[in-house]
Amino acid sequence: MIAGLVEILLFQGAGEVISRFVVPLIPGPVIGLLLLLGYLVLRGSVPRHVEVVASGLTQHLGLLFIPAAVGVVMYWPNLRANALAVAVALVGSAIATIAVTAVVQKLVSGRHPK
Repeated sequence: MIAGLVEILLFQGAGEVISRFVVPLIPGPVIGLLLLLGYLVLRGSVPRHVEVVASGLTQHLGLLFIPAAVGVVMYWPNLRANALAVAVALVGSAIATIAVTAVVQKLVSGRHPK
C-alpha cells in the first residue's frame, strides 16, 4: 500500500515541478495525472499496489470536498451579492461542457450526419 501511495505522489510531484517550471497554466495535479495515465497505458495494466491505493482514495473522495464547502460558507456574503453572475456562469459552463462533449464525441466517432 505504501508503494502505491509513493508512486501516485511521485507522479503528482513530477506534475507540480513541470507545472512550476515548464507549463505554469496547467495545474500540477492535472499534469501528474496525465503522466500517470501515460505510464499506465505504456505499462498495459494497473499495478495491484496502485489499484489498492486509488480505490481507497476514491471511496473517501467526499472528504476532499470539505475544504470547498467551508470556502462556500466563508464567502457566502460575496456569493449572495453576486448570485446572478454565479448562476449565469454555472449554467453557461454546463451548456458549454455539454456542447464541447458533443462536438468531441462527433469527431471521435467519425460519423457525420447526412
